[in-house]
Amino acid sequence: MKDINRIKVVLVEKKRTSKWLSEQLGKDPATISKWCTNTSQPDLVTLTKVAALLDVDVRQLINKTKGNNADD
Repeated sequence: MKDINRIKVVLVEKKRTSKWLSEQLGKDPATISKWCTNTSQPDLVTLTKVAALLDVDVRQLINKTKGNNADD
């Protein structure tokens, strides 16, 4: 399965840890771990919160796949 989100990559770029993210969101660290390994995905509301916490556009947290670009 192709990775859907880039949460782990952006956390590293921003020098943040999954533990920090779990504390900020009030989520179990295991949940954040599943997102980082693309075992499961956060809902859109949570993904928006993650983007705000990491000070990035929500689109930076999602891997582009063929067909999901508005220009396609």
